[in-house]
Amino acid sequence: MVGSTSLLKQEKWRIIDQSTTGLHVSALTSFGMDDTLCSSVGSGMAPATARTWVHDRTIVLGIQDTRLPHLKEALTFLKEQGYHYIVRNSGGLAVVLDKDVLNISLILPEQEKRIDINSGYDTMFELIKYMFREYGKTIKAKEIVGSYCPGSYDLSIDGKKFAGISQRRLRSGVAVQIYLCVNGSGQDRAGIIKQFYSSGLQGETTKFEYPEINPEVMASLAELLGVSLTVDQVMTKLLLALKDHAEFLFADQLQGEELSLFESYYDRVVERNDKIMQPFR
Repeated sequence: MVGSTSLLKQEKWRIIDQSTTGLHVSALTSFGMDDTLCSSVGSGMAPATARTWVHDRTIVLGIQDTRLPHLKEALTFLKEQGYHYIVRNSGGLAVVLDKDVLNISLILPEQEKRIDINSGYDTMFELIKYMFREYGKTIKAKEIVGSYCPGSYDLSIDGKKFAGISQRRLRSGVAVQIYLCVNGSGQDRAGIIKQFYSSGLQGETTKFEYPEINPEVMASLAELLGVSLTVDQVMTKLLLALKDHAEFLFADQLQGEELSLFESYYDRVVERNDKIMQPFR
């Protein structure tokens, strides 16, 4: 086990792998899952948990995206391209999910002391650097201008973004969430979001400044590392990395009270999404 005082070091890491099952359900399920785990981990009912999830051809919108002046036309464009769309309950703007994008959520307890925002981001950054250390590439955390959903913890190699991190806090639990573009074309994904904003703005000036997407600043890990890489291979790297930071690692699913918690949180997420999207259907 790695000797470290970081939040990555846990007595137990519980693993919930939904990287395959998630392909067949709405991404809303994942946001209900993370809220459930924030509650169960935050209350001490469950240990620190790492959850992996993959959803195919889905655009996850931020709340600001729903304020685009021509949102209906932008959503029609997404439908025409074969994408589903949902509005998430954590911060940020539109991102692309597909079968080659692995999402990782680290759910950490805040019972003993508060985890500040940067500590949450740094924990995920540390994990990703550890997972890909063998390739000898420098991974940086800084905003990549021209990327979709830009933020100060965009992860990049050679100036090209391959991942973005967000956080969700609920009931003494913190969910730090990352999307990792494992393979496929980062530029193609960025092109979808570029057109989404173009359709949604149609040249209008808005109070909120939406990102001007430059597809050339986005890439997948496979493109950046110059290797063949699959979601399954990255899953293995994740498990090995967590094993190095824990006394005990075990696979699990929701248990006992978590199952009823999930029903409640999932219903809430669906209801919120429906309420926001109703005018645009």
